[in-house]
Amino acid sequence: PQRGEKAQESRIAYQNAKLLLGEWIINRKKRKEFYPASVAQLQEDLNLKAPPRRIEAFDISHLGGTDTVASMVCFVDGKARKSEYRKYKVKTVIGIDDFAAMHEIVLRRYKRVLAEELTFPDLILIDGGKGQLSVAVSALNELKIDHVPIIGLAKRLEEVFLPDYSDAQTISKQSPGLILLRRIRDEAHRFAI
Repeated sequence: PQRGEKAQESRIAYQNAKLLLGEWIINRKKRKEFYPASVAQLQEDLNLKAPPRRIEAFDISHLGGTDTVASMVCFVDGKARKSEYRKYKVKTVIGIDDFAAMHEIVLRRYKRVLAEELTFPDLILIDGGKGQLSVAVSALNELKIDHVPIIGLAKRLEEVFLPDYSDAQTISKQSPGLILLRRIRDEAHRFAI
């Protein structure tokens, strides 16, 4: 309609649609910028420059010294992204050597990330203490990857280890950030088994 009541209704409907579309776009942008409080707390606990929205965690598992396998799980904004989980058969390590297996798997994973130009995580979580963490760091150094924060989470006392510190970081056991790390670590362990 060009004039009259129907033209007026058409213009009002157009204006309403324009306003609703604008609101929808603004809300969508806000959702992309939103991340859970546990991720924000983890950033604070680990003194990271940016919130660790994408976390990849590794674990090694074996059956009495044979059939060594590894798992990599991915969490985005505190939620599991199961389509990005990966299983690895450890190829170069014979017997029980969690350190060498961890080195191999981290090296294989990030060599592929570099080759295929995939997304790097905001944080790498290694299931284990100082030993597992140091071999994972050496694998990243071989690939000249030094921009991704990496930590180790030991099972016994839930200690968090950082590469340049000999002692464990003191993080409150009730911290939402530490609870998130434990959940991710446990999921990596479950997936490996």
